[in-house]
Amino acid sequence: MSRKIRVAAAQVGAVHKDAIKSETVKRLITLLQEAATHRIQLVVFPEATLTTFFPRHLFTSQEELDTYFEHGADISQSPDVKPLFLEADKLGIDFVLGYAERTPEGTGYNTCVYYSASSKQVISKYRKIHLPGTVEPFADPEAVNQLEKRYFTPGDLGFKAFRAPGLVSDAVKKADVKEGEATVGKGDPILGMMICNDRRWPEAWRTYALQGAELLVFGYNTGGNMAHLWGSKPMSPEAAQQEALFHSRLVQQANSYMNACFSISAARCGLDDGKYDLIGGSSICSPEGHVVAEAKGTGDELVWAEVDLGECRQGKEKTFDFGRHRRVEAYGLIVERTGAEEVELL
Repeated sequence: MSRKIRVAAAQVGAVHKDAIKSETVKRLITLLQEAATHRIQLVVFPEATLTTFFPRHLFTSQEELDTYFEHGADISQSPDVKPLFLEADKLGIDFVLGYAERTPEGTGYNTCVYYSASSKQVISKYRKIHLPGTVEPFADPEAVNQLEKRYFTPGDLGFKAFRAPGLVSDAVKKADVKEGEATVGKGDPILGMMICNDRRWPEAWRTYALQGAELLVFGYNTGGNMAHLWGSKPMSPEAAQQEALFHSRLVQQANSYMNACFSISAARCGLDDGKYDLIGGSSICSPEGHVVAEAKGTGDELVWAEVDLGECRQGKEKTFDFGRHRRVEAYGLIVERTGAEEVELL
């Protein structure tokens, strides 16, 4: 069954520390308008799209730190961001937006939402679960810090897949199903959301795949040279960036294949403040692990393709038919143990 939709990753270039949020939103609207010229139905924006990637900085002022967060339960009503939602309604385009969320209780999350233009509302929210980095900055003043563990709490919403309405015109609906009728692979598209470091963890992908996910989407802010964080061997800035790009592509392609789903990744990239290097590489991957479309540079760029969700069926029903081939009785250690423990010495 052919279920074609037109999707895009909206890569966003440098956003400096002193950037005005409303001006950044205008850049996102420009990308959304470009998407409309290609008849795109879904646009994925990066992690923490609205500001510079502030967890690289140590803030001593709570007031200053809070300027990087969105406050309140409904991001669509944020004065700075509301124009983006209004433009999406006007153009009839769904989008995924990453941002820093401060709850009414004061908890900080690294969050993204899915906005449905046909429903005119946010229909799903995800909070980043796998937070990388450290609580305290590195002693080396030249180090690039990653202080997500300082500013964010691990997400509490789990990996919950959802269906997005209005993307496939002939999608089977619950009310139309006759008794005994097979509906697998015929309904509205099933999506899942992740953020940045989540993409490196196979458990996240597999949890979504076990819910039938056909399209996984995620934004990221990935440093081109994070030697202190990763403890990697010394290498040139160019080599470090290529290594970071390689790993970014690797996890997306491999997990798309192993879970028989399409995936869209959107990067916040470029040289923030003329100093902090973030990789590009925004891309769309197929269920066979092939890169369908990829960003060419490290600035604002729309990466788009028409994908057929029907292509997920081969992997889901043949190569990775979970119902026939998974052996859960052998996987207990995955949920019983957090850290690795070496087997006993000889």
